[in-house]
Amino acid sequence: MIYIEYDNKSPYFYFALEEYLLLEKNLDDDTIFLLWRTDPTVMVGRYQNTIEEINVKYISDHKVNVVRRNSGGGAIYTDKGAWQYTFIVKNYENNLIDFHVFTDPIINVLRTLGVDAYFNNRNDLLIDGRKFCGNAQHNSGNGKIHHGSILFSTDFNAMEECLHVSEEKIISKGIKSIRSRVTNVSEHLKNPMSPEEFRQAVKESLLGSDSTIYHLTEEDLHWIEKRSNEKFSNWEWNYGSSPNYNIEREKRFEGGKVGFQLNVQGGIIENCSIFGDFFEAKDIAVIEKALSGIRYKKDDIQEILVAINAESYFYKITNDNLLECIIL
Repeated sequence: MIYIEYDNKSPYFYFALEEYLLLEKNLDDDTIFLLWRTDPTVMVGRYQNTIEEINVKYISDHKVNVVRRNSGGGAIYTDKGAWQYTFIVKNYENNLIDFHVFTDPIINVLRTLGVDAYFNNRNDLLIDGRKFCGNAQHNSGNGKIHHGSILFSTDFNAMEECLHVSEEKIISKGIKSIRSRVTNVSEHLKNPMSPEEFRQAVKESLLGSDSTIYHLTEEDLHWIEKRSNEKFSNWEWNYGSSPNYNIEREKRFEGGKVGFQLNVQGGIIENCSIFGDFFEAKDIAVIEKALSGIRYKKDDIQEILVAINAESYFYKITNDNLLECIIL
């Protein structure tokens, strides 16, 4: 097994690195292992609707990264208190989903540290009935990526804020007490250790004496950074790749209630209807037409509202009010 470690806290970088190692780079061993962490980030599954999974306002206010994985599964929150691990296997004979092969080594590490961890028969690892590690897989050709997220000392308050779907969102998913369903590994250790010491314990347990360390070259980094910028940090990938969805949001302001019904396809507003008990100064169909065809992205929407002076179409309703009503 080959081990690669690189000092970078960008989730976009690491997902690009995974893709590079799976599709482009051939090393002397078919199995590669990564152990990494990121700045505060929400990672959404390949087939999820990003907007539906996140608290857009909190994420924007706190500059939390949002990235779409190549793998399926649900949205997770991670920060510097969590360790992401990745197994990349070339020439993998079984293209079916098989979690045990890759989660058993993590369970074994925890048990050597005195923690009774176990698999829940779907894709999670648990301690005392609470989740501390989610897992997902992605197959391409005869290669497989397995990645998991180990909660070691993660900020659960931030997690709950980021993944909380407000009552005004598209579909209320009613997330109930995230804190009661998850746990940090650090809470169960008999002998306290830092996140860095835990990483070292994982490395020593998994790598063994026959592993080698590979150092990324300038050529490697050039490809990875390029893919990171073009795909994984790109709005079209992270938001535009979401399934089609409908949004209906309304708010009451000094000038009355205003609501928007939006049909979003591929991250683009295809149709817009405005309703409410507001007083119109001019024909609001102009606004409906102006918003159709643009990305469902805060900056893009704000630019249009300013360009057409949308607030001039309403009585005592401002551009900021309208923006707040359209998108969090």
